[in-house]
Amino acid sequence: MPDSGLRAWQVVLERIEADLREGRLAPGDRLTPERELAAQLGVGRSSVREAIRVLEVLGVVRTATGSGPSSGAMIVTTPRGGLAAFLRLQVAASGFPLTDVVRTRIVLESDVVENLAGSAPDLAEIVGILDAMDAAGLDRHEFLALDARFHQALAEASGNAVVAAMMAGLRSSIESYTQAGAALLADWESTSARLRTEHRGIVAAVEAGDGAAARERVRAHIAGYSAEVADVLGVRPEMNGVDAA
Repeated sequence: MPDSGLRAWQVVLERIEADLREGRLAPGDRLTPERELAAQLGVGRSSVREAIRVLEVLGVVRTATGSGPSSGAMIVTTPRGGLAAFLRLQVAASGFPLTDVVRTRIVLESDVVENLAGSAPDLAEIVGILDAMDAAGLDRHEFLALDARFHQALAEASGNAVVAAMMAGLRSSIESYTQAGAALLADWESTSARLRTEHRGIVAAVEAGDGAAARERVRAHIAGYSAEVADVLGVRPEMNGVDAA
């Protein structure tokens, strides 16, 4: 019988989590059919469906309707999308202050570039992104999309899947905020030129194997742009914990 301290759908989640952790389920496997899982756990089918909806939002399963071999819920484990959705909601609901998101980005990206500087990574994709950012005629939205891809590519180059997923979530959680700020910047040409120079400086430090310089350049880059956007949006008090100096 279900634990009386848990809601029925939570019992289903705990069972699936245990099956994943202990190797009874793996990516590509299909979940036990709703009716059978409900009977095994002593819960209603509606509770099973609720648990599966939660897992689908989190990116752990993908569902398909019908009765054929491709129907039902399959384990896919794409946590990046779920983490991004969670962080977006938390920031929107003021659960995570923007200053904390920025500080966390600085911590993660500083560690990423410092480690990359000591590992002789293949930076061809990253340099290609920077070259694309130099193209004439990019609008602000296009530029910021490439900017996001640049930072994500650095995280992915680290080879740390958890850091890459967290970086994607953190960037996504403040995307609307940074886009709104960029739209209000009076001298976008100057700002975008500065950001391109800072990006090149980060990559140059990584290529030179100078972890300390790469770390400091990432910190100054993220903190500086965050403070600039905060100022133009009039939310400077929220950002006063981020040192842009």
